[in-house]
Amino acid sequence: MINKLIGAVCLLLTFSVVATAEDFPERELLGVVMWSAGGATDTVARAVNPAAEEAIGESIVVLNKAGGAGAISTAYVNAAPADGYTILYGAENPQLHPVMGVSELDYSSFYPVNVLGRGIAVIVVPADSDYQDMQSLMSDIAANPGAVKMGSTGPGGLPSTIGALISNSAPFEVTAIPFDGEGPGLTAMLGGEVDFMPSGISAAAEQIKAGKMRALAVVNATPVDTMPDVPAITDSIPDIARFLPWGPFYGVFVPDAVPDDVKASLVDAYKVAADSEDFRTLMANRGNVVMNISGDEAKDFLSKWQQVTAWVLQDTGAAKVSPEELGISRP
Repeated sequence: MINKLIGAVCLLLTFSVVATAEDFPERELLGVVMWSAGGATDTVARAVNPAAEEAIGESIVVLNKAGGAGAISTAYVNAAPADGYTILYGAENPQLHPVMGVSELDYSSFYPVNVLGRGIAVIVVPADSDYQDMQSLMSDIAANPGAVKMGSTGPGGLPSTIGALISNSAPFEVTAIPFDGEGPGLTAMLGGEVDFMPSGISAAAEQIKAGKMRALAVVNATPVDTMPDVPAITDSIPDIARFLPWGPFYGVFVPDAVPDDVKASLVDAYKVAADSEDFRTLMANRGNVVMNISGDEAKDFLSKWQQVTAWVLQDTGAAKVSPEELGISRP
């Protein structure tokens, strides 16, 4: 009798789980943004959110939960019930938390519902610079080690990481001058304090359009739609191709324990949302590339990104924990 009762309960629970997965969603969802309102991650999240709501048929309440370079929101979503009703609107930061000693939690504990897109970096100089192309800059750096000044934002920032990618691909002995963000660094470059600076397209685009800066190369394997006349950095530094694509990225994640059927529902909704005209327009205007990938393809992208960046941080002395200790293989 007891065995029959246990069997009936198990069967009932099985039906309950199946019904939950098949009926998902039955109520509103919570989308947790790992950075403050108005930032790049928040802007991307709020741009894709309306189309995702329409596709999935329920409201997705957006909550900004900043702190710990994304560690607080990542831990919050990871600790939530694994039912798909709490999702993370995240950026690249958790992939560096283990190597930077911030947290042991990275995206390996999550399922990538959609890596929505990635940012593209660009190498810029003042409009009146003698450097007319990337090759002339690289030639001067090679001929005068340490003499050329590069704008930076400190170890682990976008400029220094790109500098490390280049230095692992070609002679690149420069003097890095740190500033408190890309904006101040670009302003200092225009004032003659540094000779060039790697920057996100979104930070430099207006100055380039205004004719105050010149873009020498995009840090990508091919030219990008927002700057079709600017050559890819691989034209002048072919060996850097093994590190690309590289740049900030934005995505939608849920704990890996979420049921597969629920994951599939979310994947379908965000695939449609990321293909919406409004979202694509916003991404293009900010100099971002829409990726719209999920599952194994997204996992491969995340793994390569982590390998490249973690080892670059290790090689530049910025890492707090060796990638080797964490089982992150060198690319």
